[in-house]
Amino acid sequence: MKKSYQVKVEGFEGPLDLLLHLINRYEIDIYNIPVSQITDQYMNYIHTMQELELDLASEYLVMAATLLAMKSQMLLPNQNMEDEFEDGELEDDPREDLMRRLIEYRKYKQAAEELKEKELDANRIYTRPPLNMEGWEEEMPEVRPGEASVYDMIQAMGNLLKRAKTEKPQEAKVRRDEIPIQMRMEEILGKIDVQAGGTPFHQLFEKRTRPHIVVTFIALLELMKSNDIVCVQQQHFDELIVYKMEDAPWS
Repeated sequence: MKKSYQVKVEGFEGPLDLLLHLINRYEIDIYNIPVSQITDQYMNYIHTMQELELDLASEYLVMAATLLAMKSQMLLPNQNMEDEFEDGELEDDPREDLMRRLIEYRKYKQAAEELKEKELDANRIYTRPPLNMEGWEEEMPEVRPGEASVYDMIQAMGNLLKRAKTEKPQEAKVRRDEIPIQMRMEEILGKIDVQAGGTPFHQLFEKRTRPHIVVTFIALLELMKSNDIVCVQQQHFDELIVYKMEDAPWS
């Protein structure tokens, strides 16, 4: 596990997307962002991704530095505040630029989703004679309530890594523990296949060694990309449940 594993997942769309996810997840007012809270949550995700040796784009680290600088600026007392208040000129809120960027990003993201829906609708229009459409409804993509995002998986991984550190024995033998990703993918599919009603996310991490955790997480991402499995989280902060795609609750 010396070399970082580079994985491209659609859920990763940049630091603004991660911030917007945190704002929605923790029901934060985008017009009054608590910088300390959002910075701590953002850094938790960054540290988890680094521990999993996922390749981080530099823009994530730039945003991390920006948030930390903003947090420090708001925590330190402003010696000129009283003078500025007397002059009727208050220093600009350091959150204002971030708020504008997030609002603009959310606007374009919503517009992109609407355009995608229009494109899907347009793809269903055909200039041809009527066909027998019996059974068409079964072929339509169904809404998947509770499907977990990549960010939800990273949150769950962060909790697992913290638990692994607290449960780590004081004495341990150092050994080389390399597992081929393909082999781990087959093991995961076998474990999920024999367990009815889905498999709790944490049960897939029998060994709490760092190589095993990293390989298992990457194997889960690969299985999700190939549509072999799906992770479901009915409500925020609930346990993630892993299903084979054909056994998913909406199947």
